[in-house]
Amino acid sequence: MDILFEKGHHLVARFGDLVKEQNGSDGVQANQFVIRRGTKGALIDPGGDLTYTHLTIELSRHLNLSELDLILASHQDPDIIASLPRWMLHSRCKVVVSKLWSRFLPHLVSGFVASRAGAERWQERIIPLDDKGEIIPFSDSEIWALPAHFMHSCGNFSFYDPVSRILFSGDIGASLGGEEGEVKDFDVHLESMEGFHRRYMGGNWTCRLWAKMIRELNPAMIVPQHGGYFAADEVKSRFLSWLERLECGPDLLRHQDFRLPLGRS
Repeated sequence: MDILFEKGHHLVARFGDLVKEQNGSDGVQANQFVIRRGTKGALIDPGGDLTYTHLTIELSRHLNLSELDLILASHQDPDIIASLPRWMLHSRCKVVVSKLWSRFLPHLVSGFVASRAGAERWQERIIPLDDKGEIIPFSDSEIWALPAHFMHSCGNFSFYDPVSRILFSGDIGASLGGEEGEVKDFDVHLESMEGFHRRYMGGNWTCRLWAKMIRELNPAMIVPQHGGYFAADEVKSRFLSWLERLECGPDLLRHQDFRLPLGRS
């Protein structure tokens, strides 16, 4: 666990090695995050079964799980939110997710919503985010949900903690096999990001829009859901500049990428 910020009764922590602790697991490395303000907690991108047990053990050292107020999901992938049934059962948290994906989450918790009463309780615990984003009350503070649509998912959000000034960017800035802590050498780290972003981001226009918004925000850190994070001003600036120029997703598609199979009968 890394403490990213701690001042007074406000703490932000990153868990970056819980998947690797699973013996024999082929799961992709993923980061989970908690914001604790006083006795209240918000959990960002909590992951799936590979992380749940270890994460609850680690969290219980810093937070009473009965005081977990929010789970925030940047998007719908299994490594983001597949553990949702357990969190719903063992806490009273509310779940913050794009309105596009809130309709699909009952597929993850079918036992919980099987009855009419369960379905009503489920609806009471979902906070569906409008596309434009929202400011979400948290304890005596707030968390911002910022649009990041098509930056890996059509209903995608980044989350910002205005107290620590940390931006939780989801899969934007994600790396596989690069530095796991703070990124010091952007040129070296770039190799671990480039292939992922070219495949999973939704085109240069969306990259430019998101990067412009984040430059205006000027966060103290940009912390992705996979791999290392960006804290130094020079590294953050280089990351945003690279993202603004990136050709990715549909930008790279050509006619030959959409062909009927050769040798068909």
